Amino acid sequence: MTNKNKNNQAVLNSTWTESLANNQQPDSKALLAHLRTVHRNNAGFTEKCASSCRDKAGRNSYEWLAEIVPNVDGIRVLDLACGSGPLLKILYDRNKNFKLKGADISPEELELAKARLPKGSVDLFELKAQNLTAIDDNSVDVVLCHWALTLMNPITPVLNEIRRVLSTGGKFAALVNGPMDAAPGYNDVYNLIYEYVQAKLPKYGEIDLGDPRIRSTDSSKNLLSEAFPDANINIKTSVVSMEGPVTEVAETTAGFFYASFILPPETRGILLSELSNLLAVSKQSRDPERQGRFSMPINRLLISK
Repeated sequence: MTNKNKNNQAVLNSTWTESLANNQQPDSKALLAHLRTVHRNNAGFTEKCASSCRDKAGRNSYEWLAEIVPNVDGIRVLDLACGSGPLLKILYDRNKNFKLKGADISPEELELAKARLPKGSVDLFELKAQNLTAIDDNSVDVVLCHWALTLMNPITPVLNEIRRVLSTGGKFAALVNGPMDAAPGYNDVYNLIYEYVQAKLPKYGEIDLGDPRIRSTDSSKNLLSEAFPDANINIKTSVVSMEGPVTEVAETTAGFFYASFILPPETRGILLSELSNLLAVSKQSRDPERQGRFSMPINRLLISK
């Protein structure tokens, strides 16, 4: 649910945020409804930041994840939590003979994906990751999940479904948060955003979206080992960055954090001003068009059955 403030801008409220405000633990239904609300109101927002941030080789996180898929005609790929479809488009452009599927909980995101992909090139499904009813057993060679695994709770049924749909010898690869200290300045950005969010909802952060085990390199490896006991598990860390006019960089950066959507516009404007100063390459100037830079750490999880 949302409401409107005096400036007629959407302020996000949901059962999930109400639970936090009442010092209660939100359940999985509240989480799902919260995520659907965020994506209904801001479809495509994840793509904006993730597409702009690149590593030293010039790849964004979608491209780095897509490298897992071998360039073999007829290979069957599922993009789990496909969102607006940027990863599917990368794969389609590489090889039009891939057999591509995408699944997501947001009909608004799926509409964007449908619009960007040639008709009939990809099968798109509105599905929960915990219950991939439209995907047959052993019917997928590669499952990819770009920056959504950290939002899923309960996580064990998701991993069980991935294992179920993967073919023998199949691969599962996910892009998730990397170690916070791997990217210069990322801790400062995170702490600033959460300082503002916790002023409104003190429990936000102590309770966050998804299963916290997937946010840590060590605990995610343990979790994946339990779900895929006989598989090879490889985790690589990288750093991606974006640069540009600092006000644009600050806006895109803040928009990548789900937490920022609970802030009312007045508070968000103050946050963006402070974030611009934090991200400015030159601390001497106050010019709004000065350059800004944001870097974030990422992990690529790879499980080979």
